Amino acid sequence: MQEKTNISKKTLFLVEAGIIAAVYVAMTYFSSFLGMAYGPIQFRISEVLNILPVFTPAAIPGLTIGCILGNIGSPMGIVDILLGSLATLLSAVTTYWFRNIKVKNFPILSSFMPVIFNAIIIGAEITFFANEANKGKLFFINAGQIALSEFVMCVVGGFFFYFAILKLNIFKKSE
Repeated sequence: MQEKTNISKKTLFLVEAGIIAAVYVAMTYFSSFLGMAYGPIQFRISEVLNILPVFTPAAIPGLTIGCILGNIGSPMGIVDILLGSLATLLSAVTTYWFRNIKVKNFPILSSFMPVIFNAIIIGAEITFFANEANKGKLFFINAGQIALSEFVMCVVGGFFFYFAILKLNIFKKSE
């Protein structure tokens, strides 16, 4: 009987991770279609999903795999697949770690993790490929632009998405 319960939990974990990955990919490609998925200013609609590790650890592999697949369409190729996915993995893990630090029932620190990691990692990636002389100044500009767009999607968008999930009771706690 105990083994059946473990199989069910593992199956639920895999299903949740797979659905999150698929939704992330679809939303990233939709953002790409709108011209908002790649570059120094990007408003990936899929980034609102970065709040999901607060609800389920299955979001960690789900978001990471979704980012790998979503970045296949990136003009920066394999570098964006690797670095973008690393930023997403680090964001998802730390979002999960800080899920219980809340202000007015919102996991504020968790929502900032994608902003921080993407600003630094993607900001550096974009700067590396730029044909500019002053890479130091350019890094801060790129990191700032990425941070701003991530803030809009992950903190502002994540705020509304988080409370919608709570209201709809999508991720039910197992007894």
